[in-house]
Amino acid sequence: MRMMATALAALLAGAASAQAQISVKLGVLNDRSGVYSDLGGEGSVVAARMAVEDFKPAGKGIKVEVVAADHQNKPDIGSSIARKWYDQENVDVILDVPTSSVALAIAEVAKEKNKLQLNSGAATSDLTGPKCTLNTIHWAYDTVQLANVTGGAMVRAGGDTWFFLTADYAFGHALERDTTAVVLKNGGKVLGGVRTPFPSSDFSSFLLQAQASKAKVIGLANAGGDTVNSIKQAAEFGITQGGQKLAGMLVFINDVKAIGLKTAQGLNFSETFYWDANDATRAWTKRFMSRINRAPNMTNAGVYSSVLHYLRAVEATKSKDPAKVVAWMKANPFEDAVFGKGYVREDGRVMIDAYLLEAKKPEESKSDWDLLKIVAKVPAEQAFRPMSEGGCPLVKKG
Repeated sequence: MRMMATALAALLAGAASAQAQISVKLGVLNDRSGVYSDLGGEGSVVAARMAVEDFKPAGKGIKVEVVAADHQNKPDIGSSIARKWYDQENVDVILDVPTSSVALAIAEVAKEKNKLQLNSGAATSDLTGPKCTLNTIHWAYDTVQLANVTGGAMVRAGGDTWFFLTADYAFGHALERDTTAVVLKNGGKVLGGVRTPFPSSDFSSFLLQAQASKAKVIGLANAGGDTVNSIKQAAEFGITQGGQKLAGMLVFINDVKAIGLKTAQGLNFSETFYWDANDATRAWTKRFMSRINRAPNMTNAGVYSSVLHYLRAVEATKSKDPAKVVAWMKANPFEDAVFGKGYVREDGRVMIDAYLLEAKKPEESKSDWDLLKIVAKVPAEQAFRPMSEGGCPLVKKG
């Protein structure tokens, strides 16, 4: 009888344990085949899986699954996938989501379905401004940070007249808007600008307009393949040789690799992660590159960091309830291998330090991905917009 009682107790304990297990499903939704595929794509899936491994969920009563899909940079496709994931496939969190127009659409779906979006791929600061919700947290970077760090540095260095080449959708518009504000605040002027189709392979006519403006700085309010193409074509036109400077308002290390240091050398831009910043980032990058043959960028780092912080919140609250999880994420600062220390503000903005980077000269590079040098480290409070200025309805007044 005692053996039977012991066996029954063990069985009941096992059943209770199984019932107590929390199953989490994470969906990486990004561009896997187009102009932004090198910025997120499979790299962000790798980063998400690395975060799950490092969290060691099995020993904590949590089961985690990672799935992925391609939104093709189209809001309607992104929204359709999000609804299917949330409604039919039990996805709890959507990750990455580059392309600001898609991210804004997903934010509305997440709010409607009471699920979460942990965004590290989109740039628009509206995600933590007038379009903020309790269901979206914005990791990695945004258009205000890019404008403050890169735009501010260039104006202070003498680049006080600007002309913009702007990708004609939500991201480009927000980046031009936020950079213009920084230029004007620092005493500069905007001489003009042109909206470019997204995506585009031919920037020749737009670059000629920028060249004719005689602005000291040509601000590239674009990203990914568009940035690579515009910088390469600017070199063909001899624009920088003529004395004008290019401001890559959103540049990733992958772009510098695609452009090549011969053309990219001297280009200043901002990221919140650089693989060679310290011992922790170098060790993490070594692991990342053992799985995918390219260096990680701040989007990939943001996915890793967001997954880790989310899973810690699930463990701490013993729940997937978005309100409980988000409240814990905002109440508790984090520290990880990619960003170091950070915290989540009331408006959903993740506060981490930023870097002003510069592309090296070819002779300065000592290895395949040794492409950049850190010019300055900018504290989070200086890089990102003050919460009181964002217009987020979640922020308490007074």
